[in-house]
Amino acid sequence: MGICFSAKSISENDDNTGHAFVCAGVKNSKDDNDSSNINDNGSASSKISLASALPAPRSEGEISQSSNLKSFSLAELKEATRNFCPDSVLGVPASSSVFKGWIDEHSFTATKPGTGLGIAIKRLHRNSFRGRGDWFAEVNFLGQLVHSHLVKLIGYCLEDEQQLIVSELMPRGSLDNHLFLRGSYFQPLSWALRLKVALGAAKGLAFLHSDERKVIFRDLRTSIILLDSDYNAKLSDLGFSKTPEKQGVRAMSLPGLLSTSYAAPEYLTIGQATTSSDVYSFGVILLEMLSGRRAIDKNRPFREHNLIEWARPYLANERKSVRIIDDRLEGQYSLDAAYKLSSLTLQCLSIDPKSRPSMNEVVIELEQLQDSTSINSNRTSTRNHMARRHSADDANTLRSARAHPWPPPISPDYS
Repeated sequence: MGICFSAKSISENDDNTGHAFVCAGVKNSKDDNDSSNINDNGSASSKISLASALPAPRSEGEISQSSNLKSFSLAELKEATRNFCPDSVLGVPASSSVFKGWIDEHSFTATKPGTGLGIAIKRLHRNSFRGRGDWFAEVNFLGQLVHSHLVKLIGYCLEDEQQLIVSELMPRGSLDNHLFLRGSYFQPLSWALRLKVALGAAKGLAFLHSDERKVIFRDLRTSIILLDSDYNAKLSDLGFSKTPEKQGVRAMSLPGLLSTSYAAPEYLTIGQATTSSDVYSFGVILLEMLSGRRAIDKNRPFREHNLIEWARPYLANERKSVRIIDDRLEGQYSLDAAYKLSSLTLQCLSIDPKSRPSMNEVVIELEQLQDSTSINSNRTSTRNHMARRHSADDANTLRSARAHPWPPPISPDYS
């Protein structure tokens, strides 16, 4: 949760001209292949100073003024987390630890646990520290990436050889947990909620890919899609590493290695990270949401270890596409909606990068699918309501008929 940094490098070759940035998450699997130092020609790419790619702020004050970030003191963050109490640990991703804290939403001063604004504080391990100039340059850039579907960066702390990032707390945790964990807290996401989450994540990624920003995420996966209390999805774990692929292009990708479970074929072969490779990773996420299965699951029968290979023939067939859908979604979707989402997933998973849709096109498709699902849901609800109303009316009529039979019985004539 939050934001992390590393000095790993990656080559980048976006189809767009101009400057581009590459964002990614931390290494999260032993299966990851280190193709991050290979460029289009298969040769090792050279590193450059991040300060030459991003204009470093002259002071902390310049960061706060340009991106509205709060410069926290270490004492303030200790108070907000009860001195980084073990009970406040949210997670321990690679190269960092994440703690939950509470602050006043106006003054940003520490409050009692459970009151005020919840925050997530990522504290980098000492072996992951960046140079002061690089650190401030990264914080400054990340503070300017503001969108309703990106986890909001609130502030930072650089004190006593401690580097910490403060971001908003996402109370429902990661999409990964809701899809794959079982238990009373993690109930299966409904069809409607899965569409909502997919659309939110797609909007966040489309924002990063826009011409104004040209940011490539690079390490998209279900564990970095976080959910707020209303199941609004937000992308987390933005950061950088740095390597120029060609003159005029600035690649800033960040930490770690891309999980091979979500990696596009061209990334695995030549280390080429583009907006299209992000779209492929998003297709893997859509498939996991459709099926309720992990991209790689060796606990399943051999033919089903690799989700993409197993599901691809079904995705391409209108009649068979429902076979891959999570059994827990039974009765919540129409066959038409299932096939449309399967088709979109298959497009994103195209082997040819040029055949994949842009994230803007993905957003449009998901919006239309969500609208049609809402309309069908409303119609079903209306039909059920009318059926219950008619049933109630029929029951009332029957009771009335029994109480007041018609025609009335003929009284015997004793005259």
